[in-house]
Amino acid sequence: MSAADIGGLQTFPAALQARDAWLDPFDWYAEMRERAPVRYDSDRRTWDVFRYDDVKHVLANPDGRFSTSPRNITGFEEPPEDEGFLLDTMLLQDPPRHDELRSVVEDAFEPRAVRELEPRIRTLAGELLDDALADADDELDVVDALAYPLPVIVIADMLGVPRDDRDQFKRWSDTIVRGAGGDTDAETFVEAQRQAGQEMAMYFLTELENRRQDPRDDLLTTIATAEGDAGRLSQREALGMCMLLLIAGNITTTHLVTNAVRCFDGHDRDLFTELGADERALGTAIEEVLRHRSPVQAMTRVPVEPVELGGETLDAGDGVVVWLGAANRDPDRFPDPDAFDPDRSPSSHLGFGHGRHYCLGAPLARLEAKVALDELTDRLTAIEIADTELQPVRSSFIYGVESLPIQFQPR
Repeated sequence: MSAADIGGLQTFPAALQARDAWLDPFDWYAEMRERAPVRYDSDRRTWDVFRYDDVKHVLANPDGRFSTSPRNITGFEEPPEDEGFLLDTMLLQDPPRHDELRSVVEDAFEPRAVRELEPRIRTLAGELLDDALADADDELDVVDALAYPLPVIVIADMLGVPRDDRDQFKRWSDTIVRGAGGDTDAETFVEAQRQAGQEMAMYFLTELENRRQDPRDDLLTTIATAEGDAGRLSQREALGMCMLLLIAGNITTTHLVTNAVRCFDGHDRDLFTELGADERALGTAIEEVLRHRSPVQAMTRVPVEPVELGGETLDAGDGVVVWLGAANRDPDRFPDPDAFDPDRSPSSHLGFGHGRHYCLGAPLARLEAKVALDELTDRLTAIEIADTELQPVRSSFIYGVESLPIQFQPR
């Protein structure tokens, strides 16, 4: 589950429950930055933080007063032994264990290691698009054709599991990160998440045991045999690591790609043509997408002692949601923050977080997005989003759309 879901935090405030509100929450962010930059929501029993400097301070955690572990939330109830595996991942651990867990796999996500994957990622992106275009006339769904399958195949290859299992990976991932909407039966929602988590856990338990018996050159073997400075992982930590890599390794990139298409489509310049011909400019534009429509809009933290923030006192054990999407449009940090400026550079956005918990997979997500958009613009011209009613992903922290049909002309 997400940090919010496991910790009992309901990240969705009432103002964002409606479909249109979560598609474009930015007016509400602006109102909150101005009127209540640090505010307590009694309905959710959660503090919300909206301004850039405050969000960055919480994420930087310079004095160690904010924890990532929901176990520190007042009233937290430990899930059963066979549930809540993500509790024991680096995502929800504090130093020093966070650093020890991260060290198990971080070499595979270093920029140099990621760059070596580019030829394979480019081949995959081209094959996916060519297959989709063979069955398309002048319209295709960017999510189904490219943005979803590409990162799933890449992380599956890195883990060492069959890419043919990607459909069930998507089903598990979507269910686990989905937020409970106002029209969702709570009991059904919780049971679906529990079932998906248990199915994924059983899958990885089998694969990890296979790697202990038959080691290979893949991340599953690295996790299954982790020793040395990191210490051998517990079974829950190993399972949590596999699940986290699978979920985070595909969902963020999927929505980075689709959010980029939304940003490019709404601009007065023909960015699809312009950026497709300039790799450096495309990289800069992707950073602006991460600021303007970040795939991750919120993160959670917990004070371990009373903290003064924005004129308010947060007590130890309070739930805190820091809104990256609001911080990334703070006019005190970014000139003309609501404009998508593909030339904005440098950008000190918080799209991948900040501090010790800065996204491990950021280099991979950036590369996958750049290659996907490059291959897309290499094959298509006159790209525009089809006239359709977009449906937001119902997650408590992930921001994107379920599908994104585009119309185009082949190059």
